[in-house]
Amino acid sequence: MQALYQIDVRGEADREAVRESVRGDTDDRAAADEAYALAEAAWHSRKEADEKATALAPDWPTYRQPPVDRAILRLAWHEMASGRTPVKVAINEAVELAKAFCTEQSPAFINGVLDKMAKDVKPTESQPVFEEEPPAVSPEAWLADAMKEKKQ
Repeated sequence: MQALYQIDVRGEADREAVRESVRGDTDDRAAADEAYALAEAAWHSRKEADEKATALAPDWPTYRQPPVDRAILRLAWHEMASGRTPVKVAINEAVELAKAFCTEQSPAFINGVLDKMAKDVKPTESQPVFEEEPPAVSPEAWLADAMKEKKQ
């Protein structure tokens, strides 16, 4: 999310600085490169994400949204639409990011928009549908778990 935010705010010409910024946040170069690649992929699918978000929240088109909210929506849309992450998990993670990094109103807004966007996502074999809500995971706990899995 932070890399996607930086690409949006800094502009496309400064991507190498964004990549280095992501690498500077961790000792795990592979994890940093994977995070940056995810941000790049979400950036490339931003037009579709922005169109859907604007259609669902016409009073808050993406150009009026705070950049962090916009980055979270774009990232979650990419994860859902690409089949990379189960829909409910992507929405839950987006809401948790909004709670940690955005305004008090952002989590509800992001949850509502993503819930509506999710109706356009068709589950695939690689994108299981949960019968129950997945447990809420803080961004810090998710990152810690991801780092443990990466080392194994």
